[in-house]
Amino acid sequence: MTWARVLAATLLVQGTAPDPQRLPDREPFFAAVRQNLERAQNAQREFAYTERRTELSFNPFGRLGTSGTRVFDVAPNPDGSIARRLLEKDGKPVADAPLERISRRAPRGRSMVDDVVATLDLTIDHREMLDGRPAIVLTFKPKPDARPQTREGRIARSFTGRIWIDEQAAEVAKVDAVAVDSISFGYGLIAHMNEGSTVTAVRRAVDRDIWLPVSVRFSGEGRALLFRKLTINFAVDWFNYRRSYSSSP
Repeated sequence: MTWARVLAATLLVQGTAPDPQRLPDREPFFAAVRQNLERAQNAQREFAYTERRTELSFNPFGRLGTSGTRVFDVAPNPDGSIARRLLEKDGKPVADAPLERISRRAPRGRSMVDDVVATLDLTIDHREMLDGRPAIVLTFKPKPDARPQTREGRIARSFTGRIWIDEQAAEVAKVDAVAVDSISFGYGLIAHMNEGSTVTAVRRAVDRDIWLPVSVRFSGEGRALLFRKLTINFAVDWFNYRRSYSSSP
């Protein structure tokens, strides 16, 4: 969920009726949203969920289709890792798939949320409606002198875009971002994504007042393994959130 965490981390209004003529004060507004993001980041470790990964493609007429889908069941373990099992591939159930255990990095130094916020120059731009609810729209761009300490902060440094914050819930609801620099994975040896790559992430309330990522869309071109041209168009959706610890060994 790194993209979604990266893009949701840039944030932040206690739930009072908004004045349609007045935008919120910057510091208390940012502080409230940041607090909610930190709370959601901690709460996310308690949730199991279903994850669907879909590779997207365009036919000769420019219509969007799918070229491959995998569905996983994902559950947290008490030690902080997650257990993941493949349930379905390209619409067909997968029987007896092995259980994967994926370690999560322990946070060190500055938190991911603080690091991303420190990396980006955020501006309160305007208010508009999003899904029938008032939202505050922020614009963001990387600070020229930013020195991010986390992987999420280093990724955020390569993007500019807009953030929609649900004003009543003080939660990041949507992020649209465009890469203003190339992005390297695996020190550039595994993949190198070009400037102009786009990311859209969406968050929703999944358990009373806890908001978590529900989708991310990524599109871009670059190079894989130094030489091969790489085109990535994929979607990840998270749903069926439920509080649960995995009992798997």
